[in-house]
Amino acid sequence: MLQRLEAVKIRILLINPWIYDFAATNLWSSPLGILKVAECLSLYDMEFAFIDCTDSVRIKRYGKGKYRREIIEKPDCVKAIPRRFSRYGIGVDDFIEALKKAMPFDAVLITSIMSWWYPGIQKVIECTRSVSADTPIILGGIYATLWHRHAAETSGADFIFRGQVSKDIAFAFNTFGFRLKRKREAEVPYYRLGLRATYPFAPLLTSTGCPFSCHYCGSGLLNKDFIRRKPESVLDDINELHSLGTRDFAFYDDALFVDAGSHIKVILNEIISRKMDIRFHCPNGLHARLIDDELARLLKESGFRTLRLSLETVNKERQRETGGKVSTSEFVRSINSLKKYGFSKEDIGVYLMYGLPGQEFDEIREGVEFLKSLGLKINLTEFSPVPGTKCWEELISMGTITEGIDPLLTNNSVFARFFSGYDPERLDQLKLRVKEYNSE
Repeated sequence: MLQRLEAVKIRILLINPWIYDFAATNLWSSPLGILKVAECLSLYDMEFAFIDCTDSVRIKRYGKGKYRREIIEKPDCVKAIPRRFSRYGIGVDDFIEALKKAMPFDAVLITSIMSWWYPGIQKVIECTRSVSADTPIILGGIYATLWHRHAAETSGADFIFRGQVSKDIAFAFNTFGFRLKRKREAEVPYYRLGLRATYPFAPLLTSTGCPFSCHYCGSGLLNKDFIRRKPESVLDDINELHSLGTRDFAFYDDALFVDAGSHIKVILNEIISRKMDIRFHCPNGLHARLIDDELARLLKESGFRTLRLSLETVNKERQRETGGKVSTSEFVRSINSLKKYGFSKEDIGVYLMYGLPGQEFDEIREGVEFLKSLGLKINLTEFSPVPGTKCWEELISMGTITEGIDPLLTNNSVFARFFSGYDPERLDQLKLRVKEYNSE
């Protein structure tokens, strides 16, 4: 393994691995995590190469689209699922060719997102070893943080980095004998590093963390603090990306509307004053109770085209017990504000969760009927347990799952079918009715 005793310039290969799943659609999904790693490392004397294994999307409206897929054999623990299992992204041969073109590199950094996509990470590491056997491989990201032991035992990486990237990343390099040489005082945005993705949209992250503590969400485990960027910094990103030709932007925040008066409203007022011809999308669930008439107007006038709101359930007791994110009455008030300023069913999708611990099927059906009555698009969302959350602890105490569960079984396409106790046929019928309603 290569050893460096002095601070020298090194070449880093960044990899976003494949998706291995039963289904996958690109809804403004971009490997922002690994791009943020590059920004952090831009402080040091480094050069970068980047391979995005998911960069094979047939683009549709507003920049979203469908991934290229290759049907592969299902892992043993999910063979009972009556659906095809696929690798989404570029071909394996294409990836190996990209690895060869990127050589030489001194270290490899791989990101991770969904825990049940870990077979894609294993395949990436296997292929990388076949091309450059002795190069140190560092794995970070969501899976690496929440499933640290599993990643350490099964991924094949040399170092598992836990938590958000920061100056602590230098420790990972020190492990392999690299001494990072500081080059500048301020980070360089990823799109100035030659790492801008080929997707016709750009991700925006105006904050990390979340001030709420929903029992099913792992945001607080991934980010201990809620930290927001200054509105001016966000506007600089939007302005520069716009000058490069980007017209569609997707917000990745977990709590975009918190303290709206000093944050998102400032940003949107400036966007409106500049008369920028851009469109905004919010694939993550927004906190509906924070939407008032003023924010609804700003959202419309600034160019928001896709809103996804979090409701999760209409059961008042469960709303309160799982974190109190929103009440039904608060949700209705916010919907009235959005409709007042021209948002319609085409624009507003609502996440309705099913498979939560102790959640009866009738509760889901009632939620569906409620959203139909409001004329909103319904996004049925399968609950997936996250290690360390209160819902995870509840499932452990109930004996529904064990600590050693394979992450593949937490797949949102798998968990409800195996562990919720719902009649699969009845659930499939409800999904079909929702699909038909959404297309009306």
